[in-house]
Amino acid sequence: MGAVTSSIASKFAFFPPNPPSYRVSSDESCGGRLYIPEVPRRDDVDVLKLRTRRGNYIVAIHVKHPKATATLLYSHGNAADLGQMFELFVELSIRLRINLMGYDYSGYGQSTGKPTESNTYADIEAAHKCLKEQYGVKDEDLILYGQSVGSGPTLDLASRLPNLRAVVLHSPILSGLRVLYPVKRTYWFDIYKNIDKIGMVTCPVLVIHGTADEVVDSSHGKQLWELSKEKYEPLWIKGGGHCNLELYPEYIKHLKKFVVTLGKSKAATNDSKARIDSDNQSKQSESAASDASEMGPGCPEASRNSLDSRLEKSKKSNKPEKSRMSTDNVERYRRRKGLVW
Repeated sequence: MGAVTSSIASKFAFFPPNPPSYRVSSDESCGGRLYIPEVPRRDDVDVLKLRTRRGNYIVAIHVKHPKATATLLYSHGNAADLGQMFELFVELSIRLRINLMGYDYSGYGQSTGKPTESNTYADIEAAHKCLKEQYGVKDEDLILYGQSVGSGPTLDLASRLPNLRAVVLHSPILSGLRVLYPVKRTYWFDIYKNIDKIGMVTCPVLVIHGTADEVVDSSHGKQLWELSKEKYEPLWIKGGGHCNLELYPEYIKHLKKFVVTLGKSKAATNDSKARIDSDNQSKQSESAASDASEMGPGCPEASRNSLDSRLEKSKKSNKPEKSRMSTDNVERYRRRKGLVW
């Protein structure tokens, strides 16, 4: 049954750019370091090939920031690849002061295998494992970011990680079938059942959605936000479409505010924990001193070890959207059935 589900998913959900927008080469003068010839080479960007638990090799990039306060793991939409997303990834790293990892799903770009729901889950797990083992990233310093179909692997992983710093859902879907039909229940053959997983996410959730999105109606984002346990102020971009939200000034402004707020919240939590530990240590010291005094000078002093968190649909615009990440392939499918999510 799982194979049938994956087959259905691959037929109507995945449109990898064809041909891919980039290649991966090896620079022997730098010890075989990988690079992408189609984009500017940067010392702060690592190009990686990661093996997934399903046996595929996916391409990922890691963008470093010298003053990073967090790491963002970005799962892109279904009609883009790393070559098209590279410029945005670098810009987000700089503007938000974060490290950022982006990756291509199996069958996208230069990643091997075929794009299926199950493979995308294995893909994001491989990226997460790399961040932990190669870059030492802890879940409490990690923000998962899912754009459109990328909200599927993002919420699947987030539902299983209780200590994440946050989740960002950018033009997210309730489920694959719900993009096409206004169904009221979840069927076994549906894919990316985000509506059933959002309630298991325990960290702050930010939802960003355009009110004029003609591919994934903004009601998807609004319902996911309402179902979130820990809601953060959402961003409904007036007139925003499906692939162009990054072009609106409020997008980066709101996202930066979110990241900064998370950083302050973590700092406050750490300060509070430090104060509690300090108070506990002082109380233990006082108690130990009092006990020692009562017991007399011959008694050993007690230990002082210290102790170490349905919706109303928006009106659709008739104006065609334009995005720096759109391609002829994307437009062809969009005209056919509006499936570019």
